[in-house]
Amino acid sequence: MSSTESPEAAVLTTAPVPPSGARAGDGETVREVTLPGLTLTLRSRTGTGGDPAVFVHGLGGSSTNWSALMRLLDDRLACEAVDLPGFGYSPPPDDGDYSVSGHARAVLRLLEADGRGPVHLFGNSLGGAVATKIAAARPDLVRTLTLVSPALPEIPPQRSALPTGLFGLPGIPALVARATRDWDAQRRTRELVALCYGQPDEVSEADFAEHAGEYERRLALPYFWDALSRSTRGVVDAYTLGGQQSLWRQAERVLAPTLLVYGRQDRLVSFRMAARASRAFRDSRLLALTDSGHVAMMEHPVLVARAVRELLDDTAYDGTAYTDGGPK
Repeated sequence: MSSTESPEAAVLTTAPVPPSGARAGDGETVREVTLPGLTLTLRSRTGTGGDPAVFVHGLGGSSTNWSALMRLLDDRLACEAVDLPGFGYSPPPDDGDYSVSGHARAVLRLLEADGRGPVHLFGNSLGGAVATKIAAARPDLVRTLTLVSPALPEIPPQRSALPTGLFGLPGIPALVARATRDWDAQRRTRELVALCYGQPDEVSEADFAEHAGEYERRLALPYFWDALSRSTRGVVDAYTLGGQQSLWRQAERVLAPTLLVYGRQDRLVSFRMAARASRAFRDSRLLALTDSGHVAMMEHPVLVARAVRELLDDTAYDGTAYTDGGPK
């Protein structure tokens, strides 16, 4: 996944203003970075923090999924969340590659082009698989790793995750689009919240309205279904890889101190995978949240931020590598 392009050659343009229609939350800035064949939208929150941190969302998500957590960490970290190609406000990649490796290359190219490594790397779901691949392939670019319900192979998957996996099959997205064409944004959002949140009834009216508005905007994009279905297929394909390409094998190669966050109410990534992940990542710690679903950084940002701070406090940086300075 490494790139031979120099930072100067890789970054063509960086827009200091948000792309059309993109809104920056309180204390945030939004910018575009254009690379050859790729344009990424980035949501930043610098606060008073120092070390750079990059946040990668999950399947169907966007950079806004990390806003609540970044707000709680910006005194310690210079936070920047990326919209993966085809999601949020990032357009599709020119090569149409929505595989896990394709998304990982996009984030890696961003890290190399901006020259901001090593970073504290965060990933949720699909973003967790992406972050794992990057940390395994380029340990020089990752200081610590925080994974929230990472999409690591679970075979067989739990039953509640099967419909999502089937979405990656040819023809299924078109069937779903036809079957749900009369659904309004509120109904679509209710279904999504019920799938992703452990306690969906606790989502505030303001957050629900924001989710619904974003869902409606993205549904109107001509590439919405294509990006979602191809990225889903990419996750399914990654689950089937063996040997050195296996995500579990790559997890074993990660050197960075790792925080694993799992929710007991997760309907997409089974909580039983937490034990296997704890064994696979050689320098790991686990935060298990009883009432959380698939997006703990949105459901319980205070608890996740506290665990991240403990990881930062317990990990000493000597200028070349992080070493664990506290108990696991």
